[in-house]
Amino acid sequence: MPRLTVESLRGGIVGLDTPIPLLGGGRRRYVFLDNAASTPTFRFVLDAISAFMPWYSGVHRGTGYKAVVATRAFDETRKVVGSFVGSDPTENVVIYGNNTTGLINMLAARFDFRPDDVVIATMMEHHSNDLPWRKHCRVVHVGIDGRGGVDLAALRGALAQYSGRVRLIAVSGASNVTGFINPIHEIAEICHAAGASILVDAAQLVAHRKVDVLDNDDPRHIDFLVFSGHKIYAPFGIGALVGPRSFFAQGEPVHVGGGAVSFVSIDEVEWSDPPNRDEAGSPNVVGAVALAASLRILSAVGLENVEDHERELLAYCTDRARSVPGIRLYGPADEPGAKVGVLPFTLDGFDHSLVATILSAEGGIGVRNGNFCAQVFTRTLLDVTPEEEKSQRAARCDNPLLPGMVRASLGCYNSREDVDLFIDMLHRIVKRDFRGKYSIDPESGAYRAEGYSVDVPALFTAGGFIAAPEAK
Repeated sequence: MPRLTVESLRGGIVGLDTPIPLLGGGRRRYVFLDNAASTPTFRFVLDAISAFMPWYSGVHRGTGYKAVVATRAFDETRKVVGSFVGSDPTENVVIYGNNTTGLINMLAARFDFRPDDVVIATMMEHHSNDLPWRKHCRVVHVGIDGRGGVDLAALRGALAQYSGRVRLIAVSGASNVTGFINPIHEIAEICHAAGASILVDAAQLVAHRKVDVLDNDDPRHIDFLVFSGHKIYAPFGIGALVGPRSFFAQGEPVHVGGGAVSFVSIDEVEWSDPPNRDEAGSPNVVGAVALAASLRILSAVGLENVEDHERELLAYCTDRARSVPGIRLYGPADEPGAKVGVLPFTLDGFDHSLVATILSAEGGIGVRNGNFCAQVFTRTLLDVTPEEEKSQRAARCDNPLLPGMVRASLGCYNSREDVDLFIDMLHRIVKRDFRGKYSIDPESGAYRAEGYSVDVPALFTAGGFIAAPEAK
């Protein structure tokens, strides 16, 4: 493999130059600014999958040659994942699941909470790091400070108020709404001093910053860390949870079946050792290979180089965005080093859904709009009053007409040209220099441009996938 640099990554992104039709005619390469939702993948990752697929087989317990090869490859991926976040394999395990959401749900069910136990979460959490805990115990939410991060004074206050009852602090490594990076090691030290553990939702962090869980005996150690492959250039249906081997060696798994057991009789069951105990069924071997390949690529490039590139690009994007009349930026806009490459904003006089629709239909630019599965945090940033919140309860949570924002999010491969196309299109929008006539779809509540549609079946047929080949 040639020496990898951040600059070379751009040429290795699958679909980077895919042209899409624009409203009014013409085509333009797609500008992907929705990386916080899901990233594209590297060609290197596809190459790794292609190299592995001739050797694909069911893993574990097989004696066939391919089964042995596949098992060793699968087990090797755990070492890559653990090493990527600085985890000691003698003390910790890497458990695979389908994504961050599924793994946090599994962990919440595995905790065996007592009636008086408390989990402390924050107002900035994604629903996936809030609702699973609510299902199993009492959750206390601490607020946000003036910079947009966890209010550490409020955190200490909650720990004191519920002294002896707090089992866990659940916190985002980086906000999916504003991009703010929390001081996870400082928070870990605070919670360990109070006798609690910490879970870091690193889904928005690991693709953008070097993460080290530190040694287990370090007071700043991260007990549980979870992230998804689809947010780190490996969108093949896998997530990873890193946690103490001793924790997962206790108790019963949430999902049971083949692979999770070492002995079964009519009357007895003995569970496997970690991590197999919590991975019932056939694992996503291809997804694990893809994830390991992506992590190796980012390690070869250097996360510090990715950080430098994205910080510079975010500063450039923020500076250019300020030239757009009527724009309002949210989060620590003046501190690009305090956040990952996320730019949330609203435009005066324009619904967030309309802005996102025009960007796509007329600019070929993909962004995200709405509440980003973090309704509490988004409504807080938008200063939605309790009365307004009550009036909106009847609407579907995914209704784009609810108060929300537009979010542009950067990846390691994005460029100044991508930013320029995006900002220039925003200028066109505020000047109302757009071609289309946009109206509300009464069924979905989303905006639609008259005379413009996405012909999905035609795309799939032309590409030779999904649609079945014609019989000859």
